[in-house]
Amino acid sequence: MSGRPGRIEVWAPDGLPEVGPGADLAALVLDATARGADLADGDVVCLTSKVVSKAEGRVRAGGRDAAIEEETVRVVARRGATRIVRNRLGLTMAAAGVDASNVEAGHVVLLPLDPDASARGVRAALLERAGVNVAVVVTDTSGRAWREGQTDLAIGAAGLVVAEDHAGRTDAHGNPLVVTLP
Repeated sequence: MSGRPGRIEVWAPDGLPEVGPGADLAALVLDATARGADLADGDVVCLTSKVVSKAEGRVRAGGRDAAIEEETVRVVARRGATRIVRNRLGLTMAAAGVDASNVEAGHVVLLPLDPDASARGVRAALLERAGVNVAVVVTDTSGRAWREGQTDLAIGAAGLVVAEDHAGRTDAHGNPLVVTLP
């Protein structure tokens, strides 16, 4: 939002309402940014997967274990009740991304079916309604198994390059880059 090249500014709005099935995520973003006045071309809007999932109706009644089984393609590691799995989106993460927090008791939140499509939809709506050409990233919380600390990672995006293949290039020391993909 600063409009200054080389500068990163992060802003998280307070007071957003609880999101439910059918919620208009673009409208929520616009309301949180003074109807888009706080947004500028080139900004990146990040939405947590939980918010996207709730809006898309990816909340279901039932136990977490059953949902993890349904979302799991392959178990990568297991220690006690903790499972690190590859889920249907191709992500390797704890519990297949199934979450039982910040949701009504007896319910779980599943990851969006297509996070890239979710990001494209919000991006298109923001362009149409506010005239701003922003990127949209859908994030999910991820930890390192059996270690402390968590971070968010992008599980879907629209409007920005998310990976640049450097294979075939050389580094500053003349070494060939074979699998570098930042």
